[in-house]
Parts: sequence; structure tokens; C-alpha cells
Amino acid sequence: MKPLYINTTRLNIRHLALSDLSDFMTYRSNPEVTKYQGFDVMTTEQAEEFIKDNSTKYFGNAGEWVQYAIENSATGKLIGDCAIKLDLYDIRIAEIGITISHLEQRKGYAKEVLLGILAFLFDEIKIHRVVEIVDAENRASIQLLKSIGFREEGHFIENIFFKGKWGSEFQYAMLKREWNELRENSKK
Repeated sequence: MKPLYINTTRLNIRHLALSDLSDFMTYRSNPEVTKYQGFDVMTTEQAEEFIKDNSTKYFGNAGEWVQYAIENSATGKLIGDCAIKLDLYDIRIAEIGITISHLEQRKGYAKEVLLGILAFLFDEIKIHRVVEIVDAENRASIQLLKSIGFREEGHFIENIFFKGKWGSEFQYAMLKREWNELRENSKK
């Protein structure tokens, strides 16, 4: 299998490498960054194991999350990571997630990554549907999804026991035809 590599204007989405460990720990050890994530802060040992594990995974295995590095192409620094999972029962459906370092937020990187991943999934892989699950309190991510054209499909009330308390989530999704319509409308 060949490694996933997506280029955007300012970023490279690629496999994680052990050389990313220091930058990875900068944000993965920050409780504010992990506040709405399905993971908690990591120790250096946990982060190293996580990177080693994900560096051996490849895109395309149904039901398997694969975490990728988000690298600033100008500096070569890791500024975050993202994940893609194809549905276990139908690989035409994908779920995605993004984490951006607290040092790199509010620079448009999350939107750029999301658009790059969507272009890859819809245009190259021909995915039918992309889903994003977001914590109901994560206003920045909700706004980002709406700004790109994701549709809210569901609001799940206290559906997940998360970091010691019950949490609520929204499900957003986009279909390939909706992506195509957005692309056509942006050309007008």
C-alpha cells in the first residue's frame, strides 16, 4: 500500500513520523486542545507509541482510524493531525477528525485541511458521504463545518460518557453531490 499524501496551499497531510514527536507533544499534552477530543492529554511514551502505531497503518482499511500529520509546508513543522476512517460496513462512507495545535489556531489551517481531505475523499477516492461527529460545546468546530457546507443531521443528547461526565454531540455530514454543488457554485 502506498502512503497517503495530500498537498494543500500551505500544508502537507502525510503519515506521522517519530521526528514529529516534539511538535506532537506540544499540543497533545495541552488540556485545552484535548478538551473536546475523544482522547485525553498524552505522556511522551503514549505519544511515541501512538505515532509508531499510526505510521504502520494505511488508508483504506474498513473500520480503522488512521491518524495523519498536518505539516506546515514552509517550515516543515507539525501543526496538528487529522484522522480518516472508512466505515466498517460500507467503504463509500468516511468519518474524519482534525486537531490543530493551540499555537496554530485561527490561521485558517483547519479549513484548509478539511477542504483538502474532502477533495481527496470525494474527487479521488469517490467517497459517497463524509461524516464528522463534534462535541455539542465545540462552537469553533461547529462553525467551521457549517462554513464549509456540512449539514447538521443529528443532535445526540448525553450520548457519550466522556472525561468523567455525560456529553452531547452533533453529527454533520456532506454527500458527494453536495460537494460537487459547492464546487460548481464557487466557480460562478
